[in-house]
Amino acid sequence: MDYKFLGKDTSPEFLQSLKPEERKQLCEELRDKILNTVSSNGGHLASNLGAVELTVALLSVFDYKQDKIVFDVGHQAYSYKLLTGRFDRFNTLRQKEGISGFPRITESPYDAFDTGHSSTSISAAMGIARARDLEGKNYNVVSIIGDGALTGGLAYEAINDLGHSKTRMIIILNDNEMSIDKNVGGLSKHLSKLRISSGYISAKQTTESFLQKLGFLGRGLIKMILAIKDFFRFLLYRKTPSMFDDLGLNYYGPVDGHNMEDLIKAFNGAKEIRGPVLIHVITKKGKGYAPAETNPSDYHGVGPFDLATGVGPSKTSYTTVFANTMTELAAKNPKIVAISAAMTLGTGLDNFQMKYPARFFDCGIAEEHSVTMAGGLAVSGFIPVVAIYSSFLQRAYDEMITDCCFMNSHVVFAIDRAGFVGNDGHTHHGLLDISYLNSMVNMTVLSPRDYTDLKRCLTYAVESLKGPVAVRYPRGASPFEANGPLYTEMEDITMPHVVCDYGNDFAIVSTGKICEEADIAMEILKEQGIMGKHINLTLIKPLPAKEIWDLLVGIKYVFSLEEGIISGGFGESLERELQILGFEKDVTVFGVRNPIVRAMSQKEQLKYCGLDGNTVASSIKSALSR
Repeated sequence: MDYKFLGKDTSPEFLQSLKPEERKQLCEELRDKILNTVSSNGGHLASNLGAVELTVALLSVFDYKQDKIVFDVGHQAYSYKLLTGRFDRFNTLRQKEGISGFPRITESPYDAFDTGHSSTSISAAMGIARARDLEGKNYNVVSIIGDGALTGGLAYEAINDLGHSKTRMIIILNDNEMSIDKNVGGLSKHLSKLRISSGYISAKQTTESFLQKLGFLGRGLIKMILAIKDFFRFLLYRKTPSMFDDLGLNYYGPVDGHNMEDLIKAFNGAKEIRGPVLIHVITKKGKGYAPAETNPSDYHGVGPFDLATGVGPSKTSYTTVFANTMTELAAKNPKIVAISAAMTLGTGLDNFQMKYPARFFDCGIAEEHSVTMAGGLAVSGFIPVVAIYSSFLQRAYDEMITDCCFMNSHVVFAIDRAGFVGNDGHTHHGLLDISYLNSMVNMTVLSPRDYTDLKRCLTYAVESLKGPVAVRYPRGASPFEANGPLYTEMEDITMPHVVCDYGNDFAIVSTGKICEEADIAMEILKEQGIMGKHINLTLIKPLPAKEIWDLLVGIKYVFSLEEGIISGGFGESLERELQILGFEKDVTVFGVRNPIVRAMSQKEQLKYCGLDGNTVASSIKSALSR
């Protein structure tokens, strides 16, 4: 498509001067650019396609050089990036040294706040608005939050404060009935009632269609109605009392999120109100690309794909192995229940949900609630398996400690996306979990290396252990075959495994999937005449320190390797536990020093942090030559 507007002057003045038909053309160009870029690079598709008109209308009213716009999560901000000076770099989206898939204040002066996790935008926007008021300034502050994000408790803490304080700011509720999966819970039902009871959008479309058929008279009536509507401004949207009114906000809506003229009128009206405003906007996730409209969950976050054929079937991954093992275990034990925090598809639990609907609980984007509820199930005799991404589980740190660990409750934490996650970047890496899990009393931590090891870990966690246990596993596919000879023979997951033993010059002690890089380093060093031993651990808390020490007899240098931060991580624990036993040698720790690792492939991230096999081999050789 040849772009008439996109890639040229998209200053606030230009955007505000556009005519309705020009805005429509701009939206078509935005969708084309997003579709072509995401199909090439991967990224968040359905959410961005649904927010195109909303973004164009927003920037037709608000001055992005002066006003502050805060996106919740930020996976709907691609149009915003394209219109705020990043068109020329948009082909680098989610690539090494390219632009992020999320808002980043270091990337653009027009990104007001770094985002990546859900339900934060209202709190952040309130802080910005209060800073504005303290400085005596007058710019607008806008929070854009999805209905899925409103299932997170943090959003309600902010709304409660906002309704009480009456701070001047605008919340745009982008209601598409979806987060990643279909929304669940009381809030979703409340918003549905608002949509149904007001009948605003459907009534408007039906009335306009009827009046158009009346010809000249009908068109005259339309103009008269629009004039009356303009006179009353967007007060016509206030048709249905809402919970937001009760919480102290000025609620307006719902507004058709794909009708830019209605959006612009609503946004202009909101600017006039000297208090907190919530505008309820209805959008369709995946708008403009039929496969994404039909299956928005499948097109939430995608890898590169063919636009003509759409996204292909998912391949075997650690997530699918976890999911299949869960259904197998649940078939044998009716006490097993599964819990998701709005990530049924992402964690692979959709099949479990279909087979055992009464034993599956999707709590919405509410990790804290999910974990504490699991604690309640555990003390009642059930075995809850809480499947949450590593970076998202950080939000429930306190609940894991006080509501599960202190009582030594048998809650199984299935921690997906442990380690590097690739192109989503630093807000989504699972680099902190070993460190924060190490701080938890009574917690057992397992880090499987391949699919078979993961199955054994989950089975052991559910059937053999009694207290809290975490099974952390990476994103994507295993580098090893499911029945590979090196790893599946090692059946006792509680003991250290000697992967290879070439000599006593050094030893690498690794955990999890990164043992692949240790294998590469071992072979490189062997070719150079440097002979060592590779020990891999699945059980990393409590560490089998005595058994590890026995394997290190005669070893001159010890190195640990992990896909996580060094501080409080596996390597530091290994050195400490060995020293308690009297081990006199130091352990050189290979891990991540700074968890802010930007978007690039997982392989590139390993290399960037010096954790790929070639760099590890070089580092070991340098250490041995000192």
